[in-house]
This record gives sequence, C-alpha cells and structure tokens, in this order.
Amino acid sequence: MEFFVISMLNGVSYGLLLFMLSSGLTLIFSMMGVLNFAHASFYMLGAYFAYSISNVIGFWPALFIAPFGVGVLGALFERYCLRRVHRFGHVPELLITFGLSYLILELVQLVWGRSTVPYGLPEQLQGPLFSLYGTQFPKSRSFIVLVALAMLLSIWLLLTRTRVGLVIQASLTHPDMVESLGHNVPRVFMLVFGGGAALAGLAGVIGGNTYVTEPAMAGAVGSIIFVVVVVGGMGSLAGAFLASLLIGVLQTFAVAIDYSLANVLHAFGLSVPEAGGWATFLHLTLSQVAPILPYLFLVLILIFRPRGLLGTREH
Repeated sequence: MEFFVISMLNGVSYGLLLFMLSSGLTLIFSMMGVLNFAHASFYMLGAYFAYSISNVIGFWPALFIAPFGVGVLGALFERYCLRRVHRFGHVPELLITFGLSYLILELVQLVWGRSTVPYGLPEQLQGPLFSLYGTQFPKSRSFIVLVALAMLLSIWLLLTRTRVGLVIQASLTHPDMVESLGHNVPRVFMLVFGGGAALAGLAGVIGGNTYVTEPAMAGAVGSIIFVVVVVGGMGSLAGAFLASLLIGVLQTFAVAIDYSLANVLHAFGLSVPEAGGWATFLHLTLSQVAPILPYLFLVLILIFRPRGLLGTREH
C-alpha cells in the first residue's frame, strides 16, 4: 500500500510537470500549426533565469519574473523570425525552431557553463509534506501538483470564459472575420506563442530546482513532450493532460519495479537460461526498460488510434 500510494503521487507530480510543458506546445500547435522544436529550450531558460533571479531577490519573485521573461523572448522570436518564414510552409518553421534550440543551448553554456548550477529549493519547499509508513513525500512535488492544476484551471477559464479566449479561438477558425472586427490576428498569434513559451518557462522554474538544472535538461524532456502531445491528440489540451498523467505514472511505477520476466517465470517454477539467446531479454528488469516505455506507448497509439487519445483528426 505504501509503495502504491507514494509511487502514484510521484507519478502524478511528474506527469503534471510534463503537462505544464506540453500544454504550451499544444496551444501553439492548435493555434498556429507549428511544432516548436525549441519548446524544451524555453523550459531550460525558465530554470536558468529563475536561478539567476533567485540569487538576487529570491525564489518567489523569480516564480513570476522568469516565465514572463521567457514569454517575452518567445513573442519576439515569433514576431521577428518565425513569422518571416511562415509563408514558406512547415519545413522552414521546423528548421528555424530546431536551429533556435541549438542557439539557446550554446548561449546557456556560454553564460552559465556546462555543469550543473546550484539552483536549490526555497526554505518553504524543503522537507517532506507528510510521511507514510516511514516514506516521505516532498513539499516540492506537491507544489508542482498545485501549480499545474492552477495553470490548467487558468487556461480553461481564459479560453472558455473570457473575451480574450473567444478572440483566440476565433482567430484559429475565422481569421478574416476576426480581422474585419478590428483585431490584429498576427498579434494574437504572437501572444499565443509567447504565452506557450511562458508556460514552458514556468515549468522550468519549478522543475529546475526539484530535479536538476543543467544544459542537458532540455534534451532530457524534449522528446517526451512530443510523445505526450501525439499520444494525447494533436492540439487537444485535455488529451495532453490525460497523456501526461498516464506517461508520468507509467514511468514512475516502471522505475520502481525491479522485476524481470525471468522473475515471473521463476515464480511459476519454470527454469530460465542464464545466458545466450533470449536470456538477456528475459533478465531485463522493468526499471531498465522504463526509459523506452513512453515511446513504445507512442508506437501502439499510432498503430491503433492514430488521432491520439482525445484527438479529433489523424496526424
């Protein structure tokens, strides 16, 4: 019971961090049709910005200032770079965001170095929130859950209950009509891209000190968030939320379970060879194959449900 509860809580907190990352990418794709390969780099920038700001004025101001700064950079990139290649199609868009990811990586290494930076938790988030049978659940992970749920509620209210949300959704389906009503559609797209980058930056602020802040952090989550977006359904925010939780819980339980097929066969009294042939495969533990499970899940989704869990169109 202790193992199940703690692993479930850890899986949910990790899944919600993935959702914070994938939600911005989902909004950008659903609004603009752009798969932003630099999205994880904005996550990394959020962590490094927060590290530098927290050293000067503390973590809590950095929680708001760092995502805002990342959002401004994202909006400027859309305005002066991405918009210029938009008319040439999707391939130039992919290439320019791909190039941006490498540019950000090199700049981060030039400014902050190649090693891990000491971006620690504030005093209020240190220590356990509660203990269960001697196993502690940290405050930092519960804070991720709180911020992610507040962010989900805020996005939902913005898109469905405000005039700004109506303009954003109308700009996607009827841009000419929105233009005729006096709204600047390119500016709307710029703000959406900046908002998506800010969400990634917010994930970096709270993920950087909970896990680790280093130049490799963007590469560590970059492919996973694309798995989340595809599995959930391209452009579906609800799908991204569901896929994030599924992948987070799946990976967390897999990492914690140190059993192999050989253990299962032994439990049924069957003999298993120690070497040669299929023996290596049979002795692989679930924790060893945990990193590939999201991609296996992606393959299965693409085979049996190409539109994703909650998607409305095929990719």
